[in-house]
Amino acid sequence: MQHHRIAVFASGKGTNFEAIATACSRGEIPADVVLLVCDKPQAEVVEKAARLGIECFAFSAKEYSSKEEYEQQIVELLNSHGVELVCLAGYMRIVGSVLLEAYGGRIINIHPSLLPAFAGARAVEQAIEYGVKVFGITIHWVDNTLDGGKIIAQQAFNYEGNDAEEVHRIGQQIEHKMYVETIKKLL
Repeated sequence: MQHHRIAVFASGKGTNFEAIATACSRGEIPADVVLLVCDKPQAEVVEKAARLGIECFAFSAKEYSSKEEYEQQIVELLNSHGVELVCLAGYMRIVGSVLLEAYGGRIINIHPSLLPAFAGARAVEQAIEYGVKVFGITIHWVDNTLDGGKIIAQQAFNYEGNDAEEVHRIGQQIEHKMYVETIKKLL
């Protein structure tokens, strides 16, 4: 059976990265995570990649003169690793034209709201401020709009409180399973 090659982009703790990498190593996803791209060299996810033996490209955007410059380096790395699918998992940078031109139609993202509602960085907090009673997770293709690409999968959950951490906790449990299942389907 052919093994696909995927890259995960993350900026934080890396719980989705870990869920995807673990599912790959267990054979639940017919793929290998061949590269982690992280824009915060001190992030927890960098340690997780090291522990799992996954190559990591950790960079600081301010060391580059432009987004185009670091994205060009990322594209070269993705190409040299034969990456077929890019999975954004809490990557806090907007994907620019260089990456989109090279990998458009092969980049997916997971977002903690039922898009198109509450796009952007503070989705859960916005939803709570708005008073919603149904929260959710969306996986979508990445295009040149903010969280606006074609939706691949969504799952909703009810929550009546206003504790953002609790919403994130419930959401993450759904995300890990949902992301793994979606990647499996796409491959």
